[in-house]
Amino acid sequence: MLNESRQAHWEGVYTHKSESEVSWFQENPALSIEMIKQVGATAASAIVDIGGGASRLVDNLIDRDFEDVTVLDLSDAALEAAKARLGIGAAQVQWIVADATVWEPIKAYDIWHDRAAFHFLTEDRDRAAYVARLERALKVGGYAIIATFALDGPERCSGLSVVRYDPASLGETLGQSFQLVDARRHAHATPWGTEQSFQFSVFRHCS
Repeated sequence: MLNESRQAHWEGVYTHKSESEVSWFQENPALSIEMIKQVGATAASAIVDIGGGASRLVDNLIDRDFEDVTVLDLSDAALEAAKARLGIGAAQVQWIVADATVWEPIKAYDIWHDRAAFHFLTEDRDRAAYVARLERALKVGGYAIIATFALDGPERCSGLSVVRYDPASLGETLGQSFQLVDARRHAHATPWGTEQSFQFSVFRHCS
């Protein structure tokens, strides 16, 4: 999918639906928070949430006094929804409207978090472009927390095809610069009560 088409798709989703009307909505992103703590994050850690959209992760990070939080998403409407929800707290966050496959990061981060963005990249060139930004934006010794649909998860989401992963296949896609240090399965309950199988993998940027 072309970058412009991808951006138009997600802008349409968040323009016509509220945050709780999409399948990936989480009231409490507990596993993401647990993994961020697990890799040793401190209040001063620089964290970027890729495809964060209107996710509640940013609220939780601000509530826990993290001082350097960035949220990147294709959809300006999604980010505006998150800003409105946070109110004056939104000023504590760096908001970036961009496609992660073409974004040019201007700083390095300690933690890269991506819940359910990477699996929408179905073309080799887009995955390679994403990994190139990941290598550039994540400090050596930093951690990438990437959640995708598991091998038994949905084949499509929001009308789009996805690529399903287990920790090994995700590691192969990211390449030798990233070492798998943890992986969890997660059964996500959608707002309408169905379950979707996710896998959360943590990688250390080795070189």
